[in-house]
Amino acid sequence: MMKKISHAIAKKALVIATLIVIVFAFGGKIIFQLFGIDLAALRSIGGIIIAIIGYDMLKGKTSSLQHDVDPTKPSIDQEMSVAITPLAMPILAGPGTIATTMNLANRYNPLVVTIAFVILAILTYFLFVYGEVIVKKLGSNMMAVITRLMGLILAVIGTDMLFAGLKAAFKILN
Repeated sequence: MMKKISHAIAKKALVIATLIVIVFAFGGKIIFQLFGIDLAALRSIGGIIIAIIGYDMLKGKTSSLQHDVDPTKPSIDQEMSVAITPLAMPILAGPGTIATTMNLANRYNPLVVTIAFVILAILTYFLFVYGEVIVKKLGSNMMAVITRLMGLILAVIGTDMLFAGLKAAFKILN
């Protein structure tokens, strides 16, 4: 029963995250125009967020996000609500993902960005489902190396997004 619930949580979280990415890939510009937000600002703050996440990973920290589910009496509804918060939003489709989605959708075809995220979501589903087995096979030392390497990559991507945002913002100001 527990395995079915964890599979359902993973599936629900990834479907919701994918829908959020689709909305921002195709409608992000419209949403931002509606609120008068500039893409340069999104790139800048998204870059900062991604860089901070990457920096935390470099230091070996885990996410400080918490969920207020009562552990003394978990129900299926409470367990499934984890799929929405914190998994789908903000972990899988948070500010960093939204900023990256809009940044890439602005540079490339939004359909390509969506397809890439769907592929990523499918891979993530299998990692969620088989995560314990993968971690046992790799071992804690290898996981620490992978986490820090991915942290470095995220920090660099975030810094690049920040610089692109600042560059665009200064062009607007001049």
